Amino acid sequence: MTFRQTRIVEFQHCDAAGIVFYPRYFEMVSSVIERFFTDALDHEFAALLTQRIAVPMARIEVDFHAPSRLGDRIDFALTIPRIGTSSADVLITCTGTEPRFSARGTLVHYDLQQGRSAPWPDDMRAGLAHHLTELA
Repeated sequence: MTFRQTRIVEFQHCDAAGIVFYPRYFEMVSSVIERFFTDALDHEFAALLTQRIAVPMARIEVDFHAPSRLGDRIDFALTIPRIGTSSADVLITCTGTEPRFSARGTLVHYDLQQGRSAPWPDDMRAGLAHHLTELA
């Protein structure tokens, strides 16, 4: 299953040319992941932190295809191609009227108290598995 979110490119995302300044895409990716955990997995980031759990991005790779401009409606699609013991790969694509970028990364389930990665809890693993897809 694919998790989807739509956003409008706002002034805060743009450079002087009126296109999305590429680091802002990383903020958007982070927001999509946070909404995914909250809306799809029923685990709010704020609640995770109070439980001394974090889900940092350990790796990210992005291919940019076309610019996004102020006022554009852009759609994000998130799938999980792989779930490990304490990590999971994510694939996030962004499209507008054409593909804008694709991002591949690895999230880690991290125990802040222990200072190291920890196995996914069963309920979180089940939620991730619900979004598991085969890569073409």
